[in-house]
Amino acid sequence: MSQLCVFLPPAACAGAFADLPVQRVQGENSQCLPFAEAVAELSGAWTLVLPVEAVTACAVELPTQKARWLRQALPFAVEELLAEDVEQLHLALGERLPDGRHRVFAMRREWLASWLALCPTPPQTIALDADLLPRGGTQLLWLDSRWLLGGAQVARLALGEEEWPSLASACPPPHVAYRTEQRSAPEPVGEFVTIDDPHRWLAQQTVMNNLAQGVFASRQSNGNWQRWRPLLGLIGLWLILQWGFNLAQGWYFQRQADTYAEASTALYQELFPDDRKLINLRAQFDQHLAASGASGQSRLLGMLAQVSQAMVAEGASVQVEQLDFSDIRGDLSMQVQAPGFSELERLRERLQEAGLAVQLGSASREADGVSARLVIGGGA
Repeated sequence: MSQLCVFLPPAACAGAFADLPVQRVQGENSQCLPFAEAVAELSGAWTLVLPVEAVTACAVELPTQKARWLRQALPFAVEELLAEDVEQLHLALGERLPDGRHRVFAMRREWLASWLALCPTPPQTIALDADLLPRGGTQLLWLDSRWLLGGAQVARLALGEEEWPSLASACPPPHVAYRTEQRSAPEPVGEFVTIDDPHRWLAQQTVMNNLAQGVFASRQSNGNWQRWRPLLGLIGLWLILQWGFNLAQGWYFQRQADTYAEASTALYQELFPDDRKLINLRAQFDQHLAASGASGQSRLLGMLAQVSQAMVAEGASVQVEQLDFSDIRGDLSMQVQAPGFSELERLRERLQEAGLAVQLGSASREADGVSARLVIGGGA
């Protein structure tokens, strides 16, 4: 472990006390402080190390390997191994052993909750002091006036010096004891290792089993939230700006649409003043255009029929060179060619007799007759 560790002593089993002296280790710095002071200024990830006297360690074979079912099967698997009511215990599932069993750590839920309630920032990791010992063979460490027992076996214990000889034969070799120079090693032990500071040495070991599970699991597990926090902040800011831009753009386009709608309504009312009821402007406008097109076509056909009759009565002396019809003005304009002015005058009179308004425009004498422009209908 490289992060800060706070070690609870065996006296912590009696209950949570803010003034209980604990050992806080960070790097090469190891201090004995009241618990409240040791955790007062912690803001990042840190590890709370529990005394082995407060935790029962065992191993069980679980009926399933699926992660979602393991925790549900755990209470039934350990119930017969524990002296206390399993409902009152916090059960933490540990590593899988070579024989297929899983380590399980049990502690009183209320006791652990009372210690965590004193922490302004909850620990990311909760470890067991005896479980931090290396995994090879049987490991012993002199810490807080007792020997911690750990290693490859299931047992996690705190021993008095006089208890080790009776247990040594049942523990797998090699037997390795870690102690300071001032402390003599228990017998029998195969190897002795001298260390300067037991707390600092133990804090450097790897956490194999994190007891911060279930309701005690840290919400900032693995530091992912802190790592992604700046990026998530930028994404949130971008979303807010994008939402504001979309809102402003929508408001602008709505104003433009309202302006165009008002202009279209004014134009419609100007073109069709008799139509006062507006329901669907587009449909009503198309209807008027269709009606106007049909009436213009009928008017043109009627005028052509009357002009044709007048020209037939005049004979073949008058010829139409160009014909234009204006639906807006309602008039028919013709460029005609006649032998003389008298033929043009007779054509005009016949059209007037048919009830058409006729205007004879300028006429000009040409080599083969007279060319003139006739405007029929409209304002003629």
